[in-house]
Amino acid sequence: METKGYIYMMTNSSNKVLYIGVTNSLKRRITEHADGRGSSFTSKYNCHKLVYYEVLPDIEQAIAREKQLKHFQRAWKEDLVNRFNPEWEDLGVSLIDDPNVV
Repeated sequence: METKGYIYMMTNSSNKVLYIGVTNSLKRRITEHADGRGSSFTSKYNCHKLVYYEVLPDIEQAIAREKQLKHFQRAWKEDLVNRFNPEWEDLGVSLIDDPNVV
């Protein structure tokens, strides 16, 4: 059985910095970022707020989507977040209790 893949965007408290990542366990990865173990970029820029994510059928598709999103202009990334999460709330809080997300 293949593992789902997730792409996600994190930001800082002022929503000025965007980080795009990929993982096979979104809950684990969000916890790592919150603990400062996510990546040097997210630690340096205090990107601990999950504002966007997508669930894909497998990790290979998630990696391909991550590469695609990383080439997007900033305005396009912001548009994705605005349509998915207009208030730019921290989705990680509710995600932890969601049984449909690994």
